[in-house]
Amino acid sequence: MAIVNFAPSQIKCSGHQSFTMFDPLSKLSRMLYIIGLGLGDEKDITLRGLEAVRRCDKVYIEAYTSLLSFGISSDGLSKLEELYGRPVTLADREMVEERADVVLSEAHRSDVAFLVVGDPFGATTHSDLVVRAKSLGLEVKVIHNASVMNAVGVCGLQLYRYGETVSIPFFTETWRPDSFYEKIQRNRQLGLHTLCLLDIRVKEPSLESLCRGRKCYEPPKYMTINIAIEQLLEVEQTRGQSAYSAETICVGIARLGSVDQKVVAGSMKELQAVNFGAPLHCLVIVEGCSHTLQVSKYSLTTSIGGKHPRINQV
Repeated sequence: MAIVNFAPSQIKCSGHQSFTMFDPLSKLSRMLYIIGLGLGDEKDITLRGLEAVRRCDKVYIEAYTSLLSFGISSDGLSKLEELYGRPVTLADREMVEERADVVLSEAHRSDVAFLVVGDPFGATTHSDLVVRAKSLGLEVKVIHNASVMNAVGVCGLQLYRYGETVSIPFFTETWRPDSFYEKIQRNRQLGLHTLCLLDIRVKEPSLESLCRGRKCYEPPKYMTINIAIEQLLEVEQTRGQSAYSAETICVGIARLGSVDQKVVAGSMKELQAVNFGAPLHCLVIVEGCSHTLQVSKYSLTTSIGGKHPRINQV
């Protein structure tokens, strides 16, 4: 059986007005691009990614699971638009999680780019978007880039010696989740390092406004390494299972992938006194079991007070 692909055309019927016939398969020529932007600035996009953005009719950037280094500055979006030659629409949590159908609907009619800081599959939200697009019959093309999951290798610890990654959320007076504790404990028992991703709260409705039935958003909030360690030690004090301590060696990393990135190694207690500067921050809790490596040998890593924290590394 042959399938004939008709292009949209004007059909005129005798005694009637003309009408437009659209190709029912035309949506297959449209594409949803999910494009990784890397970690630094607007120039970290790949050539393939840039070419895709420039041929899209609509461009969105997801702005709540991570940030580019300039993402917290007032001219961040304009830098992207200047390079891409396209207007860029900010997609916040509310839009991505509650109104993703808008993006998918547009991808039926035109080429759409969905930009993601780091790599497209660095967050489950983006995987869900791909699944939903496929279920609607959309063509999806993913263009990868660097993410924290591989760029963290800058601290000198070998990537294959990392265990399960954990997220550290902001504590509140009534909510102090500590499910990360068992994962860190298990990683250390296995001789594996733990990458801790620190909380980002952007356009989060306040509890008070939700109780009143109207959304009022809190100011953006980014967890620092100092706060993360404070919370980690609080949980250890509560649990008391010696998963780690104030003397446990860690590596604090700020603005990973940017020209002014900061990488400092030391004990938890020492890192608490370090000013890591602007976000974003992440933390590596170190563990190993045989050969000795000194992080300070790596030119991109600073040791506190000139000391040489000894890190066991397979």
